[in-house]
Amino acid sequence: MSSTVTAPVRGPSPSAPPRAGLVLAALIAVAAVANLNLAVANVALPDIGKAFDASQTGLDLVAVGYSLGLAASVLYLGALGDAHGRKEMLLAGTALAIPASLIAGFAPSIGVLFGARLVGGLAAGMAFPTTLALITALWSGPERTRAIALWSALGGGISALGPLVSGALLTRFDWESVFFVTLPLAFVALYLAWRFVPAHVNETSDRVDNLGGVLSVLMVAALVLAINFAPVPGAGPAAAGLGIVSLAAVVAFVLRQRRVASPLYDLDVAGRRVFWVAACAGIIVFGSLMAAMFIGQQYLQNVLEYSTLDAGLAILPGAVGMVVVAPRSAHLVETKGARFTLLLGYAFCLGGFVVMLLLWDENAQYWHVGLGYLLVGIGVGFAGTPASRSLTASVPVHRAGMASATADLQRDLGGAIMQSILGALLTAGYAAAAATAVASAPHSVSTSVENELTKSFSSAAAVAEQHPKYADSIVEGARGAFLHGDSWAYVAGIVAICLGALLVATRFPDKEGETKLLAAYAAEDGTAQPG
Repeated sequence: MSSTVTAPVRGPSPSAPPRAGLVLAALIAVAAVANLNLAVANVALPDIGKAFDASQTGLDLVAVGYSLGLAASVLYLGALGDAHGRKEMLLAGTALAIPASLIAGFAPSIGVLFGARLVGGLAAGMAFPTTLALITALWSGPERTRAIALWSALGGGISALGPLVSGALLTRFDWESVFFVTLPLAFVALYLAWRFVPAHVNETSDRVDNLGGVLSVLMVAALVLAINFAPVPGAGPAAAGLGIVSLAAVVAFVLRQRRVASPLYDLDVAGRRVFWVAACAGIIVFGSLMAAMFIGQQYLQNVLEYSTLDAGLAILPGAVGMVVVAPRSAHLVETKGARFTLLLGYAFCLGGFVVMLLLWDENAQYWHVGLGYLLVGIGVGFAGTPASRSLTASVPVHRAGMASATADLQRDLGGAIMQSILGALLTAGYAAAAATAVASAPHSVSTSVENELTKSFSSAAAVAEQHPKYADSIVEGARGAFLHGDSWAYVAGIVAICLGALLVATRFPDKEGETKLLAAYAAEDGTAQPG
């Protein structure tokens, strides 16, 4: 597909491309499709659980399937875009999102729904990393920082608005409707990308390491699935096997990248301090947002009995916090440096999770819920820009796909891992508390009923409907078990955020040190200036 806008294959980028506003709008629209699809399922999880009598693990997989597909594919697909055309990859991924959404909406089983979410994630893996790669190639200096801030803020805000849109739909339609909401946006984004996005901007002529690409997919996918299956009764051997596969794939991937002439992932560049610390920092902060939305939506509907619309509205403070703060984040990065801005973001994220742990109980008021989401949203708004900007500024422009893929890994691997870990702890905590409640109940229950009660909140609610005499006590016990599980998850989130903040504080350079390192990287790469 040809474009009406072209750019040279080589040569330094201007500070901004021609018709920069339209180009950025097109890239943000493509990113919006990926971001909105990422979040639309969360509000519908209780309804999906009832429709398919799904286990908590099944719901975890539906929630994480999109992130899994995206996280597993971005490194490989980012490299393919660098070599064979970023615009072509952008258009193909946006187009593939359309049938993936349709299949999800018409899914006849939880397995098909998970598969459709996985394919949707692969589509996003084609399109989403390309958006940041093109921003890196087309913008430079402070203009690039501002473009990344808008891309990060609007992307995160749209992701947080996904539950609101889904909640509104679910007040009048069934769960299937949430997967159709991105279809009009996908068509608009497809046209804008075709019409305004330049083709062939600082792409590489290096051959793509296909074996390395396959290994990268294997190591991420096996890791995420291992975490999700770990708490499932009887699935220990499968989880252990997947963990071994992931570890073996990591070792093979590293060896491959050290030996191949044109590596998929330049480990020398990845070893740069500005790069790897920012990558780790972003994984935790973006993962915190995804995990808070994932667990919070179930908490609001299962424990506080919010309607789907009210549950979606509850996230609105987080979206507002991200959009309002992100432009200030860009200014702070330029004046105070990335480390200061990252740590500020971490402080707000930590505050959000502390509020969730201490105040999100069965008697929580709305301001408790809104405060938790607001703090996390502000934290991601502050931390998102420096995390992404540090990655793109520390790589040569022909490796923009690698940097953008890593930036997406921050969001999507972070989301997949944090959702998986916190979801696994929620599952384990719920099952343990529910089993204890069943064992201490005054009336004995059959093994099949016990399995349903300990499987998930949705299954317990279904049992309550079948036994109206004991419905109140069953639902109350399920709420208590859910609160027990989600407290485990919030503690794990707090620990992860503290470890990330410690890493940034001790290993990321201050503003002066960062400026010197970026200048050294630019000189090493033979470019005129760091991004």
